[in-house]
Amino acid sequence: MPRRKDVLPQPRSRFLEVKCPKCGNVQVIFDRAATIVKCRICYEQLAQPRGGKARILGEIVRVLS
Repeated sequence: MPRRKDVLPQPRSRFLEVKCPKCGNVQVIFDRAATIVKCRICYEQLAQPRGGKARILGEIVRVLS
């Protein structure tokens, strides 16, 4: 019998903690963002949509599962 982990599909998308290159603010964003994501403090662009996975412009601090 297959293990339970093999039967259940794993999600392809994740949430990321991204550090703003301009002000250093850490913010949680979706890795497949459909809109432009900006920093809440300085409004610097953190992610650009690309039809699938977003282009992350800041430093990825941590991957949340």
